[in-house]
Amino acid sequence: MVERPAVLVTGGARRIGAAIASAFGAAGWHVVIHYGTSGVEAEALAASLPSAETVRANLAGQGAAAALGQQLANRLSDWRVLVNCASVFELDYATELAPGVFRRAMQINAAAPAALAQAYLSHGRASGGRRVIQITDQKIANPNPDFFSYTMSKHALNATIAMLSMARSDPRDRIYGLAPGAILASHDQAEVETERSHRMNLLVRKTGADEIAQATLFLAQGWLRSGETLYIDSGQHLLSQPRDVLFLARQ
Repeated sequence: MVERPAVLVTGGARRIGAAIASAFGAAGWHVVIHYGTSGVEAEALAASLPSAETVRANLAGQGAAAALGQQLANRLSDWRVLVNCASVFELDYATELAPGVFRRAMQINAAAPAALAQAYLSHGRASGGRRVIQITDQKIANPNPDFFSYTMSKHALNATIAMLSMARSDPRDRIYGLAPGAILASHDQAEVETERSHRMNLLVRKTGADEIAQATLFLAQGWLRSGETLYIDSGQHLLSQPRDVLFLARQ
């Protein structure tokens, strides 16, 4: 039986998910690292943390997220936090939606985290209330026509925060959003483009993955009212950008 408080981080093997998992591990949590295809990375990260395990689930499959939630709820006695970080980021445009991209984005980025949160809030056990943290995107406040299906899926995920908060059966539970800006190289970016594009914000600075991780730890304490979203993007969401910064950096 795990004695530490537990956290599940979906997509926890790589990128921002790995930074979040590492921060929770360093803070004394038992970290459940979910992965889809990044098994080698997940196992290596788990081995580097004081208390961790890995779980595999294909979130593109119908029912996989709910099954994962039920499985963990059955055996984790103090599952305090669910961080829905797993995501796909594929390109299509407002002028031409790509059906396959749309289906994958809506399933993995919206439907799966919603189902997993529902399973967790229905069956998960935790002392002092449970925390769901939905990793959205600053695009929910600063949209542009690029990555059309991805952006729609993040708007859908954002909608779950208020609705799940209203449906809580335990007033101690909290459902939060965390909206990053441009953090790591994405899509087909070269390093020089990453450096340029990630400073296209009000503070003209790169936001670090460690800042996202620390914000997630802050939300895990549940000090804010349920339904709140934190933007960790150096002010990017306060701008009105006509295209994704990936393309603005190439102009």
